[in-house]
Amino acid sequence: MLVALLVLVWLPLSAPALQFEASKLRQTAVSRFGARAGTAVDRWMSNLESARGLSERRQLDAINEFWNMTVMAGEDIHIWGQLDYWATPIETLGKAAGDCEDFVIGKYFSLLHLGVPNEKLRLIYVRAQVGGQSIAHMVLGYYPTPQSEPLLLDNLSGSIRPASQRPDLTPVFSFNSQGVYVGNTQKGSVDSISRWRGLLEKMRKEGFVP
Repeated sequence: MLVALLVLVWLPLSAPALQFEASKLRQTAVSRFGARAGTAVDRWMSNLESARGLSERRQLDAINEFWNMTVMAGEDIHIWGQLDYWATPIETLGKAAGDCEDFVIGKYFSLLHLGVPNEKLRLIYVRAQVGGQSIAHMVLGYYPTPQSEPLLLDNLSGSIRPASQRPDLTPVFSFNSQGVYVGNTQKGSVDSISRWRGLLEKMRKEGFVP
């Protein structure tokens, strides 16, 4: 079920690697969250540099491990005092905490910066079975080829596994900066997701060039 719903339209459009001003990012982190946040940004930069030049599959492992080990899972209401808040990577590192979207956002933009093609990545909303309950959740999907089932990067799991090995997840829709998708059909522009627009605006102010 999960695999069938996640076979998406492949768009042959590769955006340039995400760029940023490292010094400005660090300065922003320190000014908002203190010296510890600056150290976290330094560790992120080191992680990116270490992953540069690796195969895409090994880059997935490096980025997934960094975010899963660095950030403590929590709820937006406790972290930000809001029911739903999409944090930038700098905000997530500054708080050292985030919800599922924040993990995915950090991993997505890290992989874009390393040069992983945008069309290989999808932010996927799912229903996850956790403790006998169905909860709203988000994972990052990586598609090695247009015909491949995705590999899923998930803060609930330390290992990266194919969708067929995650029967606990049921996809709802997915998106990246190129569009919004339901099954194999593009349903519209990502600009229709207001929180995405707000996220990019915050990131530009921090020093990213998404």
